[in-house]
Amino acid sequence: MKTRQLGARGPRVSALGLGCMGMSQNYGAPDEAEGFATIQRALDLGVTFLDTADIYGPHTNERLVGRAIRGRRERIVLATKFGFVADEALAATRKLDGRPEYVQRACDASLQRLGVDMIDLYYLHRVDPLVPIEDTVGAMAALVRAGKVRFLGLSEVGPVTLRRAHAVHPITALQSEFSLWTRDPEDSGALAVCRELGIALVPFSPLGRGFLTGAIRSPDNFAEDDLRKQNPRFQGENFTRNLQLVDELHRLARERGCTPAQLALSWVLSRGEDVIPIPGTKDRKHLEDNLRALDLPFASSELAAIEAIFPSDAISGARYREAMLAMIAP
Repeated sequence: MKTRQLGARGPRVSALGLGCMGMSQNYGAPDEAEGFATIQRALDLGVTFLDTADIYGPHTNERLVGRAIRGRRERIVLATKFGFVADEALAATRKLDGRPEYVQRACDASLQRLGVDMIDLYYLHRVDPLVPIEDTVGAMAALVRAGKVRFLGLSEVGPVTLRRAHAVHPITALQSEFSLWTRDPEDSGALAVCRELGIALVPFSPLGRGFLTGAIRSPDNFAEDDLRKQNPRFQGENFTRNLQLVDELHRLARERGCTPAQLALSWVLSRGEDVIPIPGTKDRKHLEDNLRALDLPFASSELAAIEAIFPSDAISGARYREAMLAMIAP
């Protein structure tokens, strides 16, 4: 398994991690047995970087990951996240919570669900607009001093917030959506700040929430509770125009003798050794297909051909609905 450095100060991890969210929510009915088997198979194949969050399920995904890694903990760099309020009564008035007292409670609860005594990488899932980032990260730093957390991360923030947080305590990783059809970390300057400060970029949804695989041909492919039905990129004319781009990607993949997913992942991997994607999957077949991308070297001319199909301004529709876009800190 190829490896990459998780930031200037972090450990080496598998060059592709595994995002576990879809095993418990958002992409159709969960199959917990297959999710468990997929995590186990990932570990067998050398994946050492697993990603979950307390809000996934909520809570059920952390428990699933905890069961799947039991007896194999020493090989794994385990990442989880906090910040979204899962309690429905509280969420009616507060969607995000970055208060120091909540940081402590959330971490203790995640440790218990995961069945571990330390979290390797603890992310703030989204910034609470009612709490200065310095206060939240200060409380996260206290968890490092207490031995409950090894490294700190942020999710979906821009360069200003990243600098403010890093000034309080070193940030090891920034998790953001990044793929052929989402270039926000490059466009906003966040990736440049990561490189200046020695922070790894951990792209989630590097396959465009499954769209870049070419398997999604119609909005009718989604179950009623599928999160993508609310995403503007998957709706109406946006869907049709974006599908045309994916069909071109599919053509290039056939010429190259690989799958569109492998082509898309290879492009993300090519953006730098400090970029460590965490493609999510619910089953072993797609896991194994994704990992083959690590063994497909691409010439610069081939990568340029991919970018010619997917220039950063070619995608139709926002990547989130407005309420979610509003949660991304500058």
